[in-house]
Amino acid sequence: MHTVSNWSGIESARPQHMWKPRSEAQAADVVRQASARGERVRVMGAGHSFTPVALGEDHLVSLDEMSGLVGVDVGRRRARFRAGTRLRDIPALLAPYGLALTNQGDVNPQSIAGAISTGTHGTGLGFTGFGGTVTGLKLLTADGSVLDLSETEHPEIFSLARISVGVLGLLLEVELQCVEAFDLVAQETGENLDDLLDGLEQRARAHDHLEFFWYPHTDRAVAKTNTRVRRGEQVPAGLADVRPRKKWAQVLSEEVVDNGGLRAMCEVGSLAPAAIPTLCRVAAWATSNRAYRAAAHEVFVSPRRVRFNETEWAVPLEEGPAAVREVRDLIERKNLKISFPIEGRVAAADDVPLSTAYGRETMYIAAHQFFREDPTEYLTGVERVMRAHGGRPHWGKRHTLGYEELAGLYPRFEDFRALRSLLDPDAVFGNSHTDRLFGVDR
Repeated sequence: MHTVSNWSGIESARPQHMWKPRSEAQAADVVRQASARGERVRVMGAGHSFTPVALGEDHLVSLDEMSGLVGVDVGRRRARFRAGTRLRDIPALLAPYGLALTNQGDVNPQSIAGAISTGTHGTGLGFTGFGGTVTGLKLLTADGSVLDLSETEHPEIFSLARISVGVLGLLLEVELQCVEAFDLVAQETGENLDDLLDGLEQRARAHDHLEFFWYPHTDRAVAKTNTRVRRGEQVPAGLADVRPRKKWAQVLSEEVVDNGGLRAMCEVGSLAPAAIPTLCRVAAWATSNRAYRAAAHEVFVSPRRVRFNETEWAVPLEEGPAAVREVRDLIERKNLKISFPIEGRVAAADDVPLSTAYGRETMYIAAHQFFREDPTEYLTGVERVMRAHGGRPHWGKRHTLGYEELAGLYPRFEDFRALRSLLDPDAVFGNSHTDRLFGVDR
């Protein structure tokens, strides 16, 4: 027994057994062994969930030895990966085929199985999260059998399994719809928060990708718009002055300003909270007004060296601006000293039953707290605001909702629970956290 913790360190477990299977047969042996003993299995990817969703006390499985490209259908632009493949490795795996992921989130250490299971997403009203791009799955179930899932093979199971929070079985392979490799023209501008929120929906519809960061204790936000450009093509009119980013400029902006500056601000703020408002004003100024062109994955993804805890909520697109303003009011009313910016992103509606964007265009609002600070008051306050706006919590980020609340947020929640009971009647693939999420009495 040894302690395993998540990336931020807020959650930990002491599993009885740790496994790193190298093959499907070895993974099946672990599952059969656990089932026969009445024990439970959880799969831990990169540990980037901020809840105990991927931790367990019995059998904890790492799929790091089961990674890499299985195959590519170039004509249909589909790529199949072993489930332990890290997102950071996928661009290089796809490059020989001239392909890329359709969209990405803003970090990439996660395994593809973990990203799929918890509903990882990027930004852009023309794009879904990862779940909406899944075209095939290979799933190891509780009795040790393997199901190949797609729109033509077990289509109803496939539809529900595209986001599963890891409770239907152990993912062995994931197939994704990809696109032709492309660049992004990135523009970052400092703006007044209220002005940005007033025109947010119109702006989101006018750009391929939009996100923003608002620095608490200021009226300033940084808006980031990304325009998709085919490889080798000139940028659209009006963006012609944008040049490829120099390596030194990337290091300066990402490591020195974004990470080094943020770390210094958080460390100082944790010791002297009264200094945080001034530090936030400096940060808002320092991170504004940049423009460059680069390969899509280099723009979507930024290094996150400063550890934090996070809650993120998906609210209907039209509710987003009001929800952000209420978080601002919360911070002022409670006199909270918050050093991390609020992040806002958008996404298309999708048809994935457990997707936070199921059936509605969505604005994602994320709040972070430095890992050395107690996040309870702030993050639960944000949760109350988001719930008042119909928010659905990210499956891998902090929230307090259980079965009764979640069932009211997802129209097909009971369909998913019925499938889980069919595939895993003894809830082998679970822990106390997932039991609370899905109303399991074990």
